[in-house]
Amino acid sequence: MIQRRNFIKSTGLAGAGLGLALTNPFGVLSRNLAAAESDDTRRKRMIFIFQRGGNDGINTVIPRGDSDYNTETRPTLYIPENLALDLGNGFAQLHPRMEPIMEIFNNSAINGVDGPGNLAIIHRVGYSGQSRSHFSSQQYWENGLPGNDGLEEGMFYRYLASQYDFSDRDNSFLAAAISGEQMVALKGKEAIPNFREADDFRFRGTSAHARKLLGTKAVNGQGGAGLLGLYSGAHDLVGKKYRTLVHGTGELLGATMETLQNAVDQGPYTPANGAEYNNDSFGRRLEQCAMLMKRTDVKVLGVNIGGWDNHNNQGQINGTHGNNLYDVAAGYQALYRDLQDIWEDLIIVTMTEFGRTSRENDSRGTDHAEATCMFIAGGGVRGGVYNCDASTWESGAMFRKNDRYLSHRSDFRAIFGEVFMRHFGVEEDVLDSIIPGFSIARIDDPDEFRVPQFLV
Repeated sequence: MIQRRNFIKSTGLAGAGLGLALTNPFGVLSRNLAAAESDDTRRKRMIFIFQRGGNDGINTVIPRGDSDYNTETRPTLYIPENLALDLGNGFAQLHPRMEPIMEIFNNSAINGVDGPGNLAIIHRVGYSGQSRSHFSSQQYWENGLPGNDGLEEGMFYRYLASQYDFSDRDNSFLAAAISGEQMVALKGKEAIPNFREADDFRFRGTSAHARKLLGTKAVNGQGGAGLLGLYSGAHDLVGKKYRTLVHGTGELLGATMETLQNAVDQGPYTPANGAEYNNDSFGRRLEQCAMLMKRTDVKVLGVNIGGWDNHNNQGQINGTHGNNLYDVAAGYQALYRDLQDIWEDLIIVTMTEFGRTSRENDSRGTDHAEATCMFIAGGGVRGGVYNCDASTWESGAMFRKNDRYLSHRSDFRAIFGEVFMRHFGVEEDVLDSIIPGFSIARIDDPDEFRVPQFLV
């Protein structure tokens, strides 16, 4: 009988560039027996996009109705009214490079243009005691616990753990980070993979060679071949410490690899409905998300896009910031077109650790601040602009915090609380296990947790 350690070494699996996002090195040491879900809830999916570096919300969703937005506060960044995109509420406009995302936002009841109206633009999002450290604030947005920058367990991981049994082979591919790095949002005791593309998460070589190494499962503990055969057959070294644990881990890893192998083996991916993804790393990773959403039962996928820390030469329309905004907007447009078949069950969300200073700095850029904006799209989204209109944007809001920053109005945890409850169907009494301390925070800051109803 071949020893598992020799099999893994001989196949090159250990060096195949596979990533697993976990806080427990043994992967499946603690299994959460998840609550049963309805068929409707199990269809729900999410793609989240983390804008690393801190997005300038004021340059993204322009508070045109605020007199403090002018050429004095933003001499090189100010965007004239006739160049920005009108959002239909008489107060807010969108950066002109985000024109592709208007395809989702447009609706005759919102801005007088025909369209689905499935994009919510939520301004002034943050949290109390805002950290202006990239590391700390990114950690808080991902682990859902502001103030605890040592917690390496993700908010989205906890959602999955509350609803699914990770020990079930059918749940071996619930989520992934389409990234070369692990994402805290998906870290937890159970292993969740990260990879740049699905083809990375399999054995090296041709499809036929990879299939041979992956092998087949044993039947009633007998037969089988390759990785699947090793971990679906009888345990070796019975009674050895951690043997059951390692065996279970191997079985789930094999199931994950089999799922991705099946997806890759369906051939080159062709986006539907004329969707076109940018030919850059971000665009290709979004295309991977779309492919996996169609060819697997994955529930949550995460993607990073860097370059938002614009202290210098941020640019007015066509600079660094504008280019990044275009990438995000074009990505949303492509996903919207490509994923029409699951649009009613999908939600796409942006995240970023903080906004930027209201006043432009001497280097023609902006510095770390507080409130930022989020974009949330999907078939169940009630489109419109939230927290950026004459009734919610008080005089002096741009400089209310330390006379430098736009103050936040909605806590990011409240936004995700709505996503978990209204989109994924999580019961309210489960929410504290997903977002630790949610109930207490809502009592302490009721206004910040009184979230606009952006979901149907």
